[in-house]
Amino acid sequence: MIVVAVIFWAAVGLLVYAQVGYPLLLELLSRLRRRAPVPAGGDEPRVSLVIAAHREAEVIGAKVANARALDWPAAGLEVIVACDGSPDDTPARARAAGADVVLDLPWGGKVRAQDAAVEHATGDLLAFSDANALWEPGALRALAAPFADERVGYACGQVRFVGDGGTNQEGLYWRYEMAIRERESRLASVTAGNGAIYAVRPQAYLHVDPIMGHDLSLPFNLVKRGWRAVYAPGARATEKMVPTVEGEFARKRRMMSHAWPIVLRGGLLSPRGYPPLYALMIVSHRVLRYSAPFLHVVAFVANAALLGSGWVYIATFAVQVAVLAAALAGRVLRARPLLIARYYVLTTASVAAGLWDYLRHGTPAGWAPPEGTR
Repeated sequence: MIVVAVIFWAAVGLLVYAQVGYPLLLELLSRLRRRAPVPAGGDEPRVSLVIAAHREAEVIGAKVANARALDWPAAGLEVIVACDGSPDDTPARARAAGADVVLDLPWGGKVRAQDAAVEHATGDLLAFSDANALWEPGALRALAAPFADERVGYACGQVRFVGDGGTNQEGLYWRYEMAIRERESRLASVTAGNGAIYAVRPQAYLHVDPIMGHDLSLPFNLVKRGWRAVYAPGARATEKMVPTVEGEFARKRRMMSHAWPIVLRGGLLSPRGYPPLYALMIVSHRVLRYSAPFLHVVAFVANAALLGSGWVYIATFAVQVAVLAAALAGRVLRARPLLIARYYVLTTASVAAGLWDYLRHGTPAGWAPPEGTR
């Protein structure tokens, strides 16, 4: 039973480190090792704002108007809407709303639509957003500011989720994630970005496999090429939240089916090019996060085998069963602790479900807006 006990405590230790220990380590390191402040922004570069859109007729007009209302010189902002095989009148509505360039493309996936937009872009800085993400007036100014540092090749902002009283707890998780991202950026570079609000230098832009989204593939790949990928907390956007935890599970399952190809064959696991501190961040924030569902299964099975080995294992098993029971109860009861347990269990399971989808039938490049977010 000693081997089983070692396996159990190793799995538990890795889970606790990934969720609690790593953020605490970042906080400690950020206090001990502070980077010099980013230089203040100089001249305002010409910015090409790329909006990839598939079936976005309902929101594209408001998105283009939102872009035009940004605190940025009108002559220095180029709005490009890349319509990815939209079966509705998204292209016509984008033109009517005043987009500078509207590309009516065959359906090839978000990444290929973004690639096409970059080919038409004339800006000194490339910014990207989703059609349903509304930026605050000062968001572009805050997003562009880090590029005064010539080492910065990528910057992302933050999304604040708005909802109508549904069961999803994504907003709570996202605040936790942003706190980690801010400390990663302060120390070195972020390990992942945000598709709703980010920017890239044109010379740093990478063409990646169309099934591999920019959120995960760009930051670590740019770091390997000598760039910094940073977080700009003042660059804020709002987005409508998926109403339910079950809907969030489906959304994250789809996202993970795109993330696993990056992990398994896209270079994320290859240490070549990673500075030592950033390699620790990749292992702690990405590898262990994506290992969580499997570590939970190992911990549960090992704990069950150890039930006759003392009260400690009875207690730890009871905690695991209680979390699962709370997640089940959260399906019918809307108490906040139950909903948080349900969110954690389902979103952790979505990581494994996304891997299953990818291994079983691959990942299509095409995409569609998640239900309830428009």
